[in-house]
Amino acid sequence: MEFNSAARFHDNITQFKVYEDYLDSKVTPMDLVYLKSRELARKLVEHGHKGTVLSREEFVEKKAAAQAAEPAKSNPFYNRSRAVTLASAGKELKDNFLKALAEREEANRSGKMTSVIFIRDHNTVGQEVSGYIDYAHRLKTQDFEPYFSRKKRLMPGRLDLCYYNWKTQVSTSNSSPNFEVIYDDPNGLLFRNKRDKKILNVDPLSGPGEDSNRTFLQSDFYIHVVIYDHNIRTV
Repeated sequence: MEFNSAARFHDNITQFKVYEDYLDSKVTPMDLVYLKSRELARKLVEHGHKGTVLSREEFVEKKAAAQAAEPAKSNPFYNRSRAVTLASAGKELKDNFLKALAEREEANRSGKMTSVIFIRDHNTVGQEVSGYIDYAHRLKTQDFEPYFSRKKRLMPGRLDLCYYNWKTQVSTSNSSPNFEVIYDDPNGLLFRNKRDKKILNVDPLSGPGEDSNRTFLQSDFYIHVVIYDHNIRTV
C-alpha cells in the first residue's frame, strides 16, 4: 500500500515542469476571478496553505527523488552509460535563481521546454549589462556545475540571444538553435521558437505568448532576473 501511494505521488509531481506549474494546479478559477492575477493567486497558494502545499525547496527535492525513481531501467532500450547527470544534482541551492535553474534543467536538456533567461547586473569591471540567454543552448555548450556550485556567475554575453552594455552601449543579437531573434517588430523584441514557430514576447506589459510563462525572481546575486519558459507540446 505504501509503495502504491509513493508511486502515485511520484507520477503526480513529475508532471509539473517547474514549481509555478505546481502552484497553478492548486489555483482555483474563483481565485483568479477575485484576485485577477495569476501571480497573486500563486503567492496565495504558496504562503496561505503551508503544510498542505509544498514549498519551493520541498518541490525541488521531491521532484528530484521522483525522477530518480522513474522506471527508465525497465525500458529495454535504456542505456545506463547515456544517462545524463544533472549539473544541479546534489547541490545545496539557497538562492531563488539557482533553484529555478535547477527546476528547469532536466526539461531544457530533454527538449520538453526551452527557457529564456533575462539577467541585468554588473560585469567583472563594474559595468551594467543586460541580456537574454537561451538556457537549453547554454546547457549544451557549457558546463553548468560551476554555476550551481557558485564558483562562477551566469551572465549574458555577446554570443547570447541579446546583449547590451549600458556603459559602452555595445549591443548584439544572435539567433540560437532554439530561437530566432525578431528585433524590428512594432511590438518590440520577440523570440520565435524554431520548433513550433510560436512567439515568445518579453515585453513586461504584455503576455508572454501561447504555451509560455513568465517568472520574476528575487535573487541575492543579481539586480534583475526573469525567466520565460516555453513549453514544447508533443503530438
